Amino acid sequence: MAFAKTRDGTRLYYEEAGSGTPILFLHEFAGDYRSWEAQMRFFSRRHRCIAYSARGYLPSEIPGSGEAYSFRHFTSDAVDVLDHLGVRRAHIVGLSMGGYTALQVGLNHPDRALSLTLAATGSGSERGRQEEFRRSAHETAKQFESLGAAEVAQTYGLGPGRVPFEIKDPRGYREFAQQFGQHDAHGSAHTMRGFQGGRPSIYDFHDNLRRFAVPTLIVVGDEDDACIEPSLFLKKMIASSGLAVFPKTGHAVNLEEPALFNQALDAFLALVEAGRWAARDSRSVRP
Repeated sequence: MAFAKTRDGTRLYYEEAGSGTPILFLHEFAGDYRSWEAQMRFFSRRHRCIAYSARGYLPSEIPGSGEAYSFRHFTSDAVDVLDHLGVRRAHIVGLSMGGYTALQVGLNHPDRALSLTLAATGSGSERGRQEEFRRSAHETAKQFESLGAAEVAQTYGLGPGRVPFEIKDPRGYREFAQQFGQHDAHGSAHTMRGFQGGRPSIYDFHDNLRRFAVPTLIVVGDEDDACIEPSLFLKKMIASSGLAVFPKTGHAVNLEEPALFNQALDAFLALVEAGRWAARDSRSVRP
């Protein structure tokens, strides 16, 4: 098994496949490195693909202190994985929690990102719903500690944004739910409190996003209600961004619609690598 050590000594399990321009995949709260298997298989035909389990997610280490689970830790972890593998710059693809981390890498370490893909990003950032989201995160953390991951996966794993997946692809959903239920309960509780419940809203980065120049693809499902408004905000703020909306699709877009996700990401990466993904022309912006 391969592990990268972060700057605070946490060991992160990773897998890689293929060769070529690197792609780093960052998973969501309910996922882990296995969530990207359909992308690892497809993109490793032409790229060096890397997926890892975040701190608190097996088989990576589970730090005992809740203070080790801030969004800043997750951001520096992504950079540390790249450093460990000798990767100077990579396409960074993140889903939900991973999308937030990808955005932070782009904001704080733009020299490390060839491009960003922000899929299902921004839940908890909706105007007027941030405090509700934080309260829910702390309550879910308590449930992990009292009930265990397998029990929580049966409720959290069937939230509104997951229903389209369960209806559309019951087999795929069962695999997702089974893997979610295998997570370490303490790691999940710490992540829910520290990262999910403690991160700033993406709206707080309004000014920095206006200066953002990294090529960015934003992907959201049209039935992922919590992420639609934040995705539109990101599209409006980031001049170098494009927005893809998947019809009849919920939160885990790469699992629910793997072929469509791969197609959209593949076209985006090709344009970026050809130097053809330009920032929005100011003439196309409505006064």
